[in-house]
This record gives sequence, C-alpha cells and structure tokens, in this order.
Amino acid sequence: MSLTFHWFLPTNGDSRHVVGGGHGTPVTAAGGDRPPTVGYLSQIARAAEDLGFVGALTPTGAWCEDAWLATAMVSQRTERLKFLVAFRPGFLSPTFAAQMASTYQRQTGGRLLLNVVTGGESREQRAYGDFLDKDARYARTGEFLGIVRDLWDGKTVDVAGEHLRVEEAKLARLPDPVPEVYFGGSSPAAGVVAARHADVYLTWGEPPGAVAEKIAWVRGLAAKEGRSPRFGIRLHVITRDTAEQAWAEAGRLLDGFDEATVRAVQEGLGRSESEGQRRMLALHGGGRDGLEIHPNLWAGIGLVRGGAGTALVGSHAEVAERIAEYHALGVDEFILSGYPHLEEAYWFGEGVLPLLRERGLWNHPFRGAEPLAAQIPFAASGSS
Repeated sequence: MSLTFHWFLPTNGDSRHVVGGGHGTPVTAAGGDRPPTVGYLSQIARAAEDLGFVGALTPTGAWCEDAWLATAMVSQRTERLKFLVAFRPGFLSPTFAAQMASTYQRQTGGRLLLNVVTGGESREQRAYGDFLDKDARYARTGEFLGIVRDLWDGKTVDVAGEHLRVEEAKLARLPDPVPEVYFGGSSPAAGVVAARHADVYLTWGEPPGAVAEKIAWVRGLAAKEGRSPRFGIRLHVITRDTAEQAWAEAGRLLDGFDEATVRAVQEGLGRSESEGQRRMLALHGGGRDGLEIHPNLWAGIGLVRGGAGTALVGSHAEVAERIAEYHALGVDEFILSGYPHLEEAYWFGEGVLPLLRERGLWNHPFRGAEPLAAQIPFAASGSS
C-alpha cells in the first residue's frame, strides 16, 4: 500500500518564521509576512499537487480564514489536489453540512475530505454561540456524524437525539464519492466517536511508542463496532540535504521565539481543555532544552503554536527513515507542513518522496495521468 501524503494550507498566514495560533492563542506577527490570499494559497496548492501530495489540510477557528470558502476558491486553480476541510459540527446543522459536502463534491470533481473538529476550547466555542461542555460536544459530534452518514446513504432521516433533532431530512443529490471523515482526539469521549465514525483516525506527532498506544486503543474500540479505520499523523517537517543543515534551520526558527511570546503562548495553552494539547505541552514543558524527544522528532514548534507542535528534522534519508518507522506502527497517511509552506513543500517533495519511492513505500498519485482539462469535452480555452 502506497503511503498518502497531505500538505497544509496556512490560512492564518505564512512566513519564514513559525506562525503561531490555535487553541485560544492569537496568530503571531509572522502571519502577516505572507497574507493568506487566494493567489498565495493557490501557489502552495499547485506545488503540492505537482509534487505528489494527495490533499491539503485547512484549519478551522477564529484565528484563520474559513476553510470551506478558502478551499472552494483555491480548488478552482488546481486540478487534482483534494482539500481536507476542517470544520466544527456545533456551528452548522448536519443536514446543511451534508448538503454543502455534496455540492463541494460535484463542483470540484470529488475533491473534498472532511476533518471533523469537535472543539477543545470552551471559551472559543462560546464566541460562536456554542455553550456545551467538552464531553457534550463529543456526544453531539457522534449524533451529527450519524445523521450526516445516513443522509449520504440516501436515507430520509428522523432523529430526536440529546443534542440534535431533524425531521424528514433528505438530500436531493448525493455526494459522489462520499467524503472520507478524518477525526482526532485523545480523550475517552473522542475514542467513542472515532471508533464509530472515523475513516481515518488522526494523531499529532508524538513519539512512536505513544503513537503505537493510541493506534492500539482506537483499533480496539473500532473492532468492537465492526470497523477498521486507517491511521494518520500530523507533523511539521524540516528536511535538508544534510542533518547539519536541517538542525541549523530548526535553530534559526527557535532563535526567532522571543521569551515574552513563549510565556504568553504557554500560559494560554496551559488553560486548554484538549487532552491532545496537554500531551503536546508535556513533550517540551515550556523550555528550550531537550527538544529532540525522539531521534529526529523536535518539539520546538509547540513553544509558540497550538495544536500540532512537533517536527521531523534531519537529512532527507533520516526523515524518510522516521516516516518508515511510523508506517511500521500502522500509520498510512501523513499530514505535513513547514515554514514557509511553499518552499518546504519542495524540500520534502524533491528530497524525501523519491527516497520513499525507492523503498517501495510511495508512488506519485498523479504522475502520468491525463490533465483533467483534456478530459472535459467543452473546457474553456485559456486559464486564469
């Protein structure tokens, strides 16, 4: 089975420095270096598509642009790249979400993937009008996905749940294909939802031993539901021709973290309700020492950024070896990013992917395929 790689669209802005944000923390000033315009995001998306990334994750939250709207616009400037749209079930009705996904599939040729984010920060949820506590949000997510999947199956749905209620809900047009659901979470309540509904269970980049434990946990829960999800991991990456060059780049990024920003971000993240965020913080403890927590796994990003806070750092061969190590645990999908996202996509795509291809772990998903425009009988001439 060929590994699947996704990139990241920085709809919170990009930079040659780490752009913070997420989990209740504000976007750092570096986010203004390269604003998240449709033009710039499209450059990244086209590069990812050419290099062989299957999709691109787009985040959700008050700290970034809306993922549905941004990717819908960028999709018109790409041909094959899929968009892993992060969204929060508490912010829209399940019927409306199912309809939006169906429209998205038709208008993009089936290029939607869904990253369902329950929301780990009550303060941010309340800003959007959502006043449920964390466990209740996960319960609602389960109800939400149950309704959405029944709608995608063409059923007429009547549900009176604890959190959601719909009557005679039905889609006029079904999505083709049905979007796959990507879902993450480290709490017991998250595990229940993942077991029942996730096509791909996602974890942030913890050391291999911890990742193996999470995979075994979700795999066991899913088996009781008669399901077998795939597994993915979210990481940053700094890969260069030599290990010395890669670690020098990590050092440069670290030198750009001023102490006041680190303290403010860590104080904010310390109030997070997210179990996954707590596990990220435990990897570095808020300090600058001992940040290589496993060979080539660096926890420095998490000093100034919420959410995914670890990076694979090393030579192309070393990074390829770490990817093979995670794959041996059962990880088949990798969602990667780097600063800046345009240049780092090329470092990884031209440096690491060929090594994985030589090892028989990866094949370019689009290489040799006929351009989509050539398949459309009445394609307009001249592209914008």
